[in-house]
Amino acid sequence: MWHPAADDRQLARACVDVRAGRYLSAYEVLKDARRDAGLRAHRSLVLASEACDSDLAERWLSEEPSKEAALMWARVSSLRALRAADAEDHRAGDLGRIAFAACQRAALMAPRDPTPWVSQLSLSRLQRPRDPAPQGLLTAPPGPWVLFSHILRLDPWHREAHHRFLSFFFARHGGSANAAWDVAAFLGQRAPVSSPLRLLPLVALIEEHDPSTLLADRTWEQPQWKATALGAYQHWLPEVAAGEFTPVLDLAYLAHALIMAHCEFEARPVFAAMGPYASRMPWSALGDPEQQLSKARLACGLPVPGSRGRGGGFRAGDGP
Repeated sequence: MWHPAADDRQLARACVDVRAGRYLSAYEVLKDARRDAGLRAHRSLVLASEACDSDLAERWLSEEPSKEAALMWARVSSLRALRAADAEDHRAGDLGRIAFAACQRAALMAPRDPTPWVSQLSLSRLQRPRDPAPQGLLTAPPGPWVLFSHILRLDPWHREAHHRFLSFFFARHGGSANAAWDVAAFLGQRAPVSSPLRLLPLVALIEEHDPSTLLADRTWEQPQWKATALGAYQHWLPEVAAGEFTPVLDLAYLAHALIMAHCEFEARPVFAAMGPYASRMPWSALGDPEQQLSKARLACGLPVPGSRGRGGGFRAGDGP
């Protein structure tokens, strides 16, 4: 099952309602997540992706303004701006200014919620701020360090914030491979050993992977990358079962890295932890995601389930 809601059934039902033009269940799932910043970020991003091609967010904010309505508008307007920029649409600048104002409004309505600031951070690749980097980075890449630091004061280990910040330095967003690897290593080393943020170097690796280079597919066998994957396997994977919902995307990055490093034995329990759920990334970086995932499962001696639908409007580039 490829839907980003995975086993969050409350979110999956809200997605159905959003596609039908109803926002009450979206309000309920976001309100229920007010005390869990990571869950609120994930739910709002998935819902916004479902609502991006409709007027639901604008209508909701007009008819029943609330913290949740403002957050949904911030998320939807940010996604529209990013999609326009990726498509080189001439409206990207105007949409970016609308999104920035929406993020500011949502932040004022919920000052302790990091999610509006994370949505604003996603827009940084359009504005290219150049705050100086802290000490400890070899490349010292300038970027939105001030905004990122503000988010960390609200939530020091906010998953999406770290992924959004890292993506600012991707080559396709105006950065460079060396800067992305440097930032990923810096952020990953800061994180607790049992945190999924330890996977950030693997995210940067697949993002900057060039399949045309010599022995490209053997990159993951190099000691530093293999150690990163095995470290997450040993210290983070045991924590997954204690979570309320399955972190499908993080598990996918770990499974992919283990497969590429020829650690099929370790990859098997990672696939088991994913259950029947799948994400397009990182498999889509190497070709058709369903084919790549099937190939990886077969390498572990696991059956390949039949496709059961790919969900709604969520796109691989909509979020981490």
